[in-house]
Amino acid sequence: MIRIAVQSKGRLYEDTIGLLGEADIKISASKRTLLVQASNFPLEVLYLRDDDIPQSVASGVADLGIVGENEFEEREEDAEVVCRLGFSKCRLSLAIPKSIDYQGLEWFNGKKIATSYPVILRKFLNKNGINAEIHVITGSVEISPGIGLADAIFDIVSSGSTLVSNNLKEVEVVMKSEALLIANKNLDEEKRDILKQMLFRIEAVKQAEDKKYVRMNVPKAHLQDIVSVLPGLKSPTIIPLADDEWCCVHTVLDQKRFWEIIGKLKEMGAQGILVTPIEKMIL
Repeated sequence: MIRIAVQSKGRLYEDTIGLLGEADIKISASKRTLLVQASNFPLEVLYLRDDDIPQSVASGVADLGIVGENEFEEREEDAEVVCRLGFSKCRLSLAIPKSIDYQGLEWFNGKKIATSYPVILRKFLNKNGINAEIHVITGSVEISPGIGLADAIFDIVSSGSTLVSNNLKEVEVVMKSEALLIANKNLDEEKRDILKQMLFRIEAVKQAEDKKYVRMNVPKAHLQDIVSVLPGLKSPTIIPLADDEWCCVHTVLDQKRFWEIIGKLKEMGAQGILVTPIEKMIL
């Protein structure tokens, strides 16, 4: 059995439970308590505040944790980053009142900056030779300039709508953050094996993201031209049809180039194109 610490609520919680579900690790959500065991995998979930997760993993209270990179960097706990998960993306940025004419980082010299992330901010200021006062605050950091508590803020930005509603503008992106899977550095062999199984499932889910399985009928006369534009994993599958002049081609396309490539295939004579989402993909 392996124990994973997960944020108890919010977007990171939702994304994490969604990932575990897609990996067919079933966690009961209807009767969620502090500690819940998966019904079909040797894993139990420990629900914590996001800022408690790095310490719980480093100390061995939990074997694994899924936590925002921003919290992991801020807490400076001695845990191993196993992989980047690619969801719950945000950034940590410096923001100032909209009315100020910002000319560069030098503006922050002698200013007071409100933040919940003093460690990350101090490193950034020191690196850039900026002498500013850091005012540590929890809760609604974005209101600090408006009530005269600080000249600027350093906080998480996702869409930027919170800054706009508080008459602030983002002027410097200090770091980009996403969800990380972290592990205690002293996992025994049994727990390492369970982690390996879990990573195998997660990787299969991540590989399938933004991928489409495409089947199409192709005239043999244009087969080589069509194959040349397909960015398949290795090479497309080609199946003969009852009509000797046609064949069926199966391939996988990335969503980013999907419509561009489909357009070319149509121009080259592909017909009966069938597109199917991919749930898992094992390379």
